[in-house]
Amino acid sequence: MEKQRSPLIFIFLTVFIDLLGVGIVLPLLPYYVKIVEESSVVWLADNRALVVGALAASFSLFQFLFTPVLGALSDRFGRRPVLLLSLFGAGISYLLFGIADRFIFLGVEAVLLVLFISRIVAGITGGSIATAQAYIADVTKPEDRAKGLGLIGAAFGLGFMLGPALGGLLSTVSLEAPAFAAAALTFGNVIFGYFRLPESLPLDRRSKAMSLAKLNPFARLSDVLAKTAIRPLLIGVLLLNFAFAGLQNNFAVYTDVRFGWGPMENAFVFAFIGVMAVIMQGFLIRKLVPAFGEARLAVSGLMLMTIGFALTAFVPQAGLLYLAMGVLATGSGMATPSLTSLISRSVSPQEQGSVLGGVQAFNSLMMVLGPLFAGFVFDAVGITAPYIAGVFLVGAAALTIGFALRDSFGGRTRAERPVSIEMERNVMAD
Repeated sequence: MEKQRSPLIFIFLTVFIDLLGVGIVLPLLPYYVKIVEESSVVWLADNRALVVGALAASFSLFQFLFTPVLGALSDRFGRRPVLLLSLFGAGISYLLFGIADRFIFLGVEAVLLVLFISRIVAGITGGSIATAQAYIADVTKPEDRAKGLGLIGAAFGLGFMLGPALGGLLSTVSLEAPAFAAAALTFGNVIFGYFRLPESLPLDRRSKAMSLAKLNPFARLSDVLAKTAIRPLLIGVLLLNFAFAGLQNNFAVYTDVRFGWGPMENAFVFAFIGVMAVIMQGFLIRKLVPAFGEARLAVSGLMLMTIGFALTAFVPQAGLLYLAMGVLATGSGMATPSLTSLISRSVSPQEQGSVLGGVQAFNSLMMVLGPLFAGFVFDAVGITAPYIAGVFLVGAAALTIGFALRDSFGGRTRAERPVSIEMERNVMAD
């Protein structure tokens, strides 16, 4: 029993610590840049939000580029070495993040360079979740696989919920303390895995060679675009994720400039969003789908998110941001899983894996473009510009998806009727 439990415990800890580290670091980025900004570098003072967006985008870009590489390496050489090396690289990235401000004696550019290197290293090694999923698929029976993969979902939500709160608390010690804590946890898990994690992929099941096609992260994008049945849904998903990625990475800059919030205040808001996500996606969505159907939930969730973006832009007091984030998190918890399910049900069973993988690749690109856009309009237009833009972007997503699903809003729930007559025809045509 212990031998069976240890691998899954390690996988749970790997995903949990990975997201814990992301949650710890996310609210701190603006304050590292603020240290650099206060060094009287004019171009940086005028582009602080864009620099924060670029730091976030660098992580997402390299994660997008290297996730298929790590997957192919795990197929060729086994899951264990890839998981351990990914964790070790993540630990190094947190150490670099923590010591970045120590390089100020070399100039502002040196501090920024170390910050960017830390985020790039984190992105390169950030594909461990996909390898963790493959490990669980290796060691579980088909009938137990959903339960095993559920561990990843639980670790994901728990890590992102606790990470910002822990980061905020540790930031009262020093700005570097949260990064060093994330590094210590990561290296501790490397040691645990080195001694307790067996290999899950036998030699006879490993790939004999690495196909260049598998290493191309853009290959999945064209495959998804070719599916006319899901294009309206895909457009809506991309608009939603573009706007939400901008908010997620710009929020701490916005609250600092407008309300004078520090890492602690922002950390508690991110933790609140995590709690709402766990409640919505872990419990309430199961009850809402049978009652209202996925089509209604998707559009209603997008409308709630539109209201949440408007509230974020125009709240008169800082405390009301909790209301705005609550509305946003509720809407996201309704829309995101519903849209994923609708896309899955709009293609044949044989295509679901590749299509959903392609959608995830597109979402990764939105995590690159969204923060850059939000940072640019924040600096160039005004501090509320990313959130006003979010109103229009998510509103457009609601209209696009609502029009595409107009035949699904009858008396029956989504589970009882097709996505739409037009989409059903497109599936057959594809």
